Amino acid sequence: MAEYDEEPWPRLQPPPARGITGAWPDPEEARRARREQRISEHIERHRARGAQPRPRDRGLSREEIVEAAIAVADAEGPDAISMRRIARELRAGAMSLYWHVASKEELIDLMLDSLEAEIGVPEPTGDWQADLRELAHRHRAGLLRHPWVMEYAANRPPSGPNDARNLDLMLGMVAGTGVDARMMVDILMTVVTYVLGAVLREVQEMRSERIRAEREAIMTTEQIDAERERFHQWLANADRYPNIQRMVKAGVDPDAAETRDERFEFGLDCLLDGIAARLPAAG
Repeated sequence: MAEYDEEPWPRLQPPPARGITGAWPDPEEARRARREQRISEHIERHRARGAQPRPRDRGLSREEIVEAAIAVADAEGPDAISMRRIARELRAGAMSLYWHVASKEELIDLMLDSLEAEIGVPEPTGDWQADLRELAHRHRAGLLRHPWVMEYAANRPPSGPNDARNLDLMLGMVAGTGVDARMMVDILMTVVTYVLGAVLREVQEMRSERIRAEREAIMTTEQIDAERERFHQWLANADRYPNIQRMVKAGVDPDAAETRDERFEFGLDCLLDGIAARLPAAG
């Protein structure tokens, strides 16, 4: 993990969180945000006067806090990220964390930047297709290890020096193709968007598999076989859906776990071929 204290990252103040409908946070969420702000300001005033954390608080490090927060998010999802929850994981007081991390938003930035270091974008080789393919595979693997990151992907400025370095290297993979800055960004964002969409689909498939497995765990083998047969028979006899019938008769399962890598590669091939056709050299 980078030594964040060497050069403070210029964090932007995020706007108040709003849901998909545009509604403002509920009163409880707003109350927690105000409380966090008061604690952060209280610690900052003490730090400005030269105060030091108590010995038990001094034993923590920013790296420990970030690692614990990532572990909690991996296990419980993004909604579990809170200063109180992470403090409990570290067996520390919530106040202790504020000596090292100013707010939940800063903690999330540090978590995201740490994972950018884990992904480790390679230096461009000059072969833009090979570079973008490697990038896509690395990002897919990282998102499957930490799917909660998709909650924050593509809606924040660079979260820290690792994130900024990776972005610069990613842009460099396309910079030598002869396109202007606008198209350079569009190409990169198209690849990133494809990876996000593909991983979201995979995560949903895995969730459906777990739900089906839990449901079938309380069913007999005969019940499971009968339900599957009923479903396949319905599809096979539904003449209004000839293309679905063709798929079923061919034994194609669009959600099969064993075809995920193959499906990802097919989509990536189509994407890179389409990008190649739009580059100046193709003309």
